[in-house]
Amino acid sequence: MPAPGGGARGRRWSAPLPPVLLAVVAAAWVIAIAAELTGRAQWVHHHELLAGGWPVWWSVGVFLVAWQIHVAAMMLPSTLPLVALFRRASARQDHPRAARAAFLGAYLAVWTVFGFAALGGDAVLHAAAHRYPALDQPQLIGAGVLLLAGLFQFSALKDRCLQQCRHPAVFLTAHYRRGVGAAWRLGLRHGLFCLGCCWALMLVMFAVGIANLAWMAPFALLMIWEKTGPGGDRGAVPIGIALIGLGALVMLDPAWMPDLIGRHAH
Repeated sequence: MPAPGGGARGRRWSAPLPPVLLAVVAAAWVIAIAAELTGRAQWVHHHELLAGGWPVWWSVGVFLVAWQIHVAAMMLPSTLPLVALFRRASARQDHPRAARAAFLGAYLAVWTVFGFAALGGDAVLHAAAHRYPALDQPQLIGAGVLLLAGLFQFSALKDRCLQQCRHPAVFLTAHYRRGVGAAWRLGLRHGLFCLGCCWALMLVMFAVGIANLAWMAPFALLMIWEKTGPGGDRGAVPIGIALIGLGALVMLDPAWMPDLIGRHAH
């Protein structure tokens, strides 16, 4: 398949961005902003869902909806270059719409599994804190997640996955195949690279609250810059240092950052 959107090392794309997905991203941010302004953001925080006395099926359903909106707002913007190229490349398939749906469905499936894993891990953590009161210290959880995210910025896995995400034309040229099944596998492959690149940052978002706008906006910009912006591949070190410094500050004096351990706290 010819390289879509330019040469083998190009990060830029020439395919138009899908209007429907742009609308989805915009709608996700409108919902997040509305939830924050109306004070309803904490309703979908995982702590409220787990400890609020709701039936399990209701809590899981609300989380699933809220998480999809969160992924649309946080992750879709940085993957739109590849989606645009895939949309153009799949136009000559027998069932292009089904192939595009399979590609996006697989990508979202990867992040949905991660969301449920985080929710399950949080439930285990809460159970441990209930049994061992010494563990029931929100600043330790918040600081630990920040330190983990900061350290991961220096890992080889982060670098390898980031390089895959930063070159969508190269990725698509290497892995594109025709067919709905192939589109699903491509979406899974891309989703796993995206997860490998951003899971630690998204874990921070999970810890502070998935509808916490004060963290959503800067983290979304960071991930977009890392994956699509000029010089984004050199951002790992300063971002890592900033996260480690922030985690250390929370550990030493958690009271200075209410958005992390206040109304969005565990």
